[in-house]
Amino acid sequence: MNKLLRDKSEVPSFGKEMEKISPFELKNRLIELADERIKKSMKMMLNAGRGNPNWTATLPREAFFTFGKFGIRECKRNFDRSDGIAGVPQKDGIAKRFEEFLEENNRTPEGKFLAQCYNYMTTEHKVNPDELVHEWAESVVGNQYPVPDRILKYTEIIIRDYLAQELCAGRPPQGEFDLFATEGGTAAMCYIFDSLEQNFLLHKGDQVALMTPVFTPYIEIPELERYKFKVTNIPADRMSEDGLHLWQYSEKAINKLRDPSYKALFVVNPSNPPSYMIDEKSVAMIVDIVKRWNPHLMIITDDVYATYVPGFQSLMAQLPHNTICVYSFSKYFGATGWRLAVAALHRDNIFDELLQRLPRKRKSELQKRYGSIRSDVENMRFIDRMVADSRQVALNHTSGLSLPQQFQMNLFALYSILDSRSGDKFREGMHEIINSRLQTLWESMGFTLLPDPTRAGYYSEIDLLVWAKKYYGEDFVDYLKFNYSPLDVVFRLATETSLVVLNGGGFDGPEWSIRVSLANLNEQDYSTIGRNIRSILENYAEKWKNSLPVEV
Repeated sequence: MNKLLRDKSEVPSFGKEMEKISPFELKNRLIELADERIKKSMKMMLNAGRGNPNWTATLPREAFFTFGKFGIRECKRNFDRSDGIAGVPQKDGIAKRFEEFLEENNRTPEGKFLAQCYNYMTTEHKVNPDELVHEWAESVVGNQYPVPDRILKYTEIIIRDYLAQELCAGRPPQGEFDLFATEGGTAAMCYIFDSLEQNFLLHKGDQVALMTPVFTPYIEIPELERYKFKVTNIPADRMSEDGLHLWQYSEKAINKLRDPSYKALFVVNPSNPPSYMIDEKSVAMIVDIVKRWNPHLMIITDDVYATYVPGFQSLMAQLPHNTICVYSFSKYFGATGWRLAVAALHRDNIFDELLQRLPRKRKSELQKRYGSIRSDVENMRFIDRMVADSRQVALNHTSGLSLPQQFQMNLFALYSILDSRSGDKFREGMHEIINSRLQTLWESMGFTLLPDPTRAGYYSEIDLLVWAKKYYGEDFVDYLKFNYSPLDVVFRLATETSLVVLNGGGFDGPEWSIRVSLANLNEQDYSTIGRNIRSILENYAEKWKNSLPVEV
């Protein structure tokens, strides 16, 4: 597997050899192959295999660094030694000093933005100004452990507002969500899987459902020896009348969830790939199933791409009692390196309810596990157990996301909240970038992209068999299936054109689909990718035609 291909004639057999590995491990192999191609030509590698965005939200970052000056000023105000050692921010009168700082910076965009953030919290939430600014000052200089460990007091208020706007279309359900700030969405995933198992809410071999295609860790984690869940896929296999993918779910597949033996449902919404949110019909079916057939179903939804669909509503809004939601700030704000995410759980939830229903023996075991934290473990909520589990319980006193990270998360969230009140300039700009790249890709392929209000467009999944059938017929499709590995396309793109894309089959999507990220290349690059995809399909067709018997 580690040897390089000697020539492109080895691609078909090599593709079959690589079909079983993760798409993200395959990506590394494809990068090697593309790099070899580059060494032999003047071409530049185009890597559309990863969703790391090539943009940054600048104003919230500028505000972070500007406020950092205030934080350091407050430290030095406490005491300031000539050897570079200063004190820590003090609460008394800090809001008044911050207002003076804002006045000093009132001509800069970042100064004006910080003033808007401050006014938002003091006017709309009536918070104590000294407490707010002191929390922010300690956060930006990072001189304290996170207290509360789950999430800071005012950070939670801000992020609740943000999630209500972006994940609940401004119409959150009654009651409040508790939040756990985590080191990116991947950390939240790990903590959720771990705590579900540690607290006997999921057991080895339990039946779970997975809405596919899906981000590969959701496929791979349940297969680990620790979990070994019995996984049933709910595929997005609905097709339009003219044979195009709708990337939505059939009634028959969703109705499997009526069986109460399904303990959990794992969802990425909008999907990754193909980047479509679950449509209203499917959501209504899931809601009905939970309420009438499977009320104990635990739903874990990963909604990182929510901000790319206008009016998005998460399952956390529709089924707050049953849902844990993971949201990451990485994609929308170009902040994968910041590692910023939250897990959200409604205070009235099925996870806490199921903890109360555990047998006495299990409760006794959990008393031993969490007894060093509190005496009344039975009343300890699931989200607080996640915090403890994230640090192996024994290190619970040092758990929590770092304070500078939480402060930057505040600024990202407030940026979006304030943007929604001043014309949605940032939102429209983000949507324009993604949609323009998507249109360029599909136009350059010459394929038809149907208008669809459920499409996020952060990725695009292209099923080559659909277009093979449309352009050349069923016999050509049979020829491809018989003569080539589904991975042949991604290997040919790497070895012949130095383009890196991922195989959709690795995400439990159609075997002959490819997944292109619209996030990390420039618009003209997607034109190059589209033309090369179409060229490879035409090359297959030419070989097929040459293989047909000559009519006499």
